[in-house]
Amino acid sequence: MKKIMTAVMTGAMAAMTTVNATDPYLWLEAVESEQALDWVRAQNKRSLGELESDPRFADLYKDALSVLTSDARLAYGEIHNGQVYNFWQDETHVRGLWRRADVESYRNGEPDWETLIDFDALAKAEGENWIKGDIACLSPQYRHCMIELSDGGKDAAYWREFDLETKTFVEGGFTLSEAKSWLSWVDADTLLVGTDWGTDALTASGYPRQVRRWTRGASKNDAEIIMTVGVDDVWAFPVVEHDGDDTYEFILRGPSFFEREYHQVGANGALAKLPLPFNADMQGVLDGVAIFLLREDWAYAGNDYAQGALIGYDLKSGDVESIFAASLSQSIEGVGVGKSSLIVQYLDDVSGKAARFSRRKKGGWKSKEIKLPANGVVDIVSAGGGTDDAMVSFENLTTPDGLFYVTEKNKVSKIAETAPFYDATGVMVEQRFATSADGTKVPYFIMGQDAVLKQGNAPTIQYGYGGFLAPILPAYYEDPARPQHGALAGLMWVKRGGVMVLSNIRGGSEYGPRWHEAALKENRQRAFDDFIAISENLIETGVTSQEKLGIIGRSNGGLLMGAMLTQRPELYTAIDIGVPLFDMKRYNKLLAGASWMGEYGNPDIEEEWDYISKYSPYQNLEAAQPYPKVLLYTSTKDDRVHPGHARKAAARLAELGYDFYYYENIEGGHGGTANQDQLARRTALEYIYFFRQLMGEAE
Repeated sequence: MKKIMTAVMTGAMAAMTTVNATDPYLWLEAVESEQALDWVRAQNKRSLGELESDPRFADLYKDALSVLTSDARLAYGEIHNGQVYNFWQDETHVRGLWRRADVESYRNGEPDWETLIDFDALAKAEGENWIKGDIACLSPQYRHCMIELSDGGKDAAYWREFDLETKTFVEGGFTLSEAKSWLSWVDADTLLVGTDWGTDALTASGYPRQVRRWTRGASKNDAEIIMTVGVDDVWAFPVVEHDGDDTYEFILRGPSFFEREYHQVGANGALAKLPLPFNADMQGVLDGVAIFLLREDWAYAGNDYAQGALIGYDLKSGDVESIFAASLSQSIEGVGVGKSSLIVQYLDDVSGKAARFSRRKKGGWKSKEIKLPANGVVDIVSAGGGTDDAMVSFENLTTPDGLFYVTEKNKVSKIAETAPFYDATGVMVEQRFATSADGTKVPYFIMGQDAVLKQGNAPTIQYGYGGFLAPILPAYYEDPARPQHGALAGLMWVKRGGVMVLSNIRGGSEYGPRWHEAALKENRQRAFDDFIAISENLIETGVTSQEKLGIIGRSNGGLLMGAMLTQRPELYTAIDIGVPLFDMKRYNKLLAGASWMGEYGNPDIEEEWDYISKYSPYQNLEAAQPYPKVLLYTSTKDDRVHPGHARKAAARLAELGYDFYYYENIEGGHGGTANQDQLARRTALEYIYFFRQLMGEAE
């Protein structure tokens, strides 16, 4: 063993020496080193001094804060055991309140809120920078809960047991120290847990390798091991489904970010692998039937099931039922499992719809449309929790959120709606299509004042993402809020004469799994080509011009922005690059990066680096190019996409002689901010950047 470890360390040192020789900015990957943080503080001081001194910044910050902390926002909640549970943030409760109200008062529009946890008070009392994470409670009673708390918004977090009857943390209850952990309740005294158990406990991606059964009163380290996956797998993930009086336990092995291998845990603890394909997502269990969304074609027991279909797999007989076969224009985006039926949210040409699916007495499934407004975004707010009643929302770029209550018989009534954050009179939204390099028609949404669109050549911001099955939808407002959402974009940009564009490029799921699959790995350029096609279409149709076109993206969208910077810099005058992937040679060695090789490929394999290297922004930055002055932002506390990507991008741009803005929030996780005030500030920084680049400096 010692010889093996010595060989591994020698190889690692050799690799590090090679990287140091070719990457002079590797030191910026040392996240909290004084040298790196001194560099960050200097960049922040320089950039913020210029952006925040613009006389328009204060009003933009005020506008952003008015939206993000408004009492007019809908208090979305989930129904559990006769109560509606909601998380709420405002100016007074910056870290937020977890609270509940009875269903009747909530439906009547006057919820009688009972505070369960005040996260601001908790952080103050304990002297910690607590940010609320996930909350996992045992169904259907909904008394025993596990609360996730992170330091500054990191993915790695602590977990504590909370009792909803006493509204206190349980003394001597279940607790987990800081780690990237997953858990699920089996019963009031038992959890299935994946966490950092110690030596060799994590995969190369930094996620749990092992799931254990932890019983109340027992030491965590003595918990029974149920399954251990390989170090090169992405994760081992526990799932427990409570279906009436029955409980079903599963362990998911993740060979890659998108693949799942499902193992059912038997009564004797034995594991039985389900015969589902790797590209299938479990949505829940209803009457002993596991509901799966297929992301690839599946041939099983003499029948063929198409990619994008919703199917049911009987956990006892192994029989399969077809529930909903989505057409080529459709994409199933969400499934809620109720007491005896399913609520399915889907897109049709990127327009949101919903339907209820229930079993026929003689076999098979029937569907009934849930009658909602057209041409917008539909979301399942609540489905299940011991009832067939559900709540769904509708919104679009100019229509504030409306919350609809759907009874078990599909009677729909609006129970609440958000008051407009601004006067949208005269603001138009259209869906248009551009033609990509390979002839594919790519949709996009355009939002602007009618008079501005008719006049043409308007300052325009084009948003894009294009990855990880994430559809880009015309939302008015959702948490976490983003600059491209209709409420913020309308108030801060469109009403001031700008145009906002949302790009539905390949890599997302706007047309189902095939739309995502089309831009994976060696086909990544298709996503970039789609985005470019929309940019060119905006210019060709007179909406804007190169001098007035800016673009924005974050995370994987930050990679997209980097590709636009290095591939087509002459098209843009402003590029906002948020929490980005940028150095694709090292992305799989940084934080959770190894888990994304199913999306991008492995840069350590020569033939895969061959195609990755063609678009990796860091390696393709060059001198004497028409690069616009970009805005780069990240977060020191981001433990998902390493802040070294943005730091090294800025350092390389400086070396090549380019000017840029750079902002790094010292806390905030991958979201880049830890509370609404920080988000308002960051949003204002992004918009003031676009004002300066596309509309000119203040007079």
